[in-house]
Amino acid sequence: MAEPLPPGMLAPLADLGRWLDAIGAKFVVVGGIAVSFLSRPRFTQDVDALAILAEAEWESAIAIAPNHGIIPRIEDALNFARRSRVLLLRHVESAIDIDLILGGLSFEQSAVDHARIHYIGGVQVRLPRVEDLLIMKAVAHRPQDMYDIDGLLAAHPDTNIEAVRRWVREFGAATAMSDLLDDFDKAVARRVIGPGNREA
Repeated sequence: MAEPLPPGMLAPLADLGRWLDAIGAKFVVVGGIAVSFLSRPRFTQDVDALAILAEAEWESAIAIAPNHGIIPRIEDALNFARRSRVLLLRHVESAIDIDLILGGLSFEQSAVDHARIHYIGGVQVRLPRVEDLLIMKAVAHRPQDMYDIDGLLAAHPDTNIEAVRRWVREFGAATAMSDLLDDFDKAVARRVIGPGNREA
């Protein structure tokens, strides 16, 4: 299991959780923090989270955020969020950036619903199932994401690969990106035949 996160990440995680609980948003922490805890440590300078919150509540949520040490990091963050479904924030005390994805897809709802509570440095953090994090990484599809997939697969040999493949295939069809599933399957093959994984 990965080493604990740098201490500087704990305060933004704690304040983010308190804020989202206060506004009644269900959420899960994703991105580099989730990867670092669920597989191998990797460098990350920000906090990424996925939340389910009705659009009608976004404005009031932003207004409440400073009570928890969190502020928008761009002008007109609300309109940016309406265009992109991402709220760009900053934790004041630590100067750590927070990207809050405002989910609406059925997969995003499911990932939040199935989040699991972990404790990182004494802070309660909601993290996704490994399968859900793999799906997010496969869809994001950047070089770092593919590297993260390798680490997650190596750390969790009992992962339900077929469940991941079903969602990746669906996203690939919806976005006309057939390489999403092809590249995920290549990662699975690397895990099976790679050095140190002969028994898989």
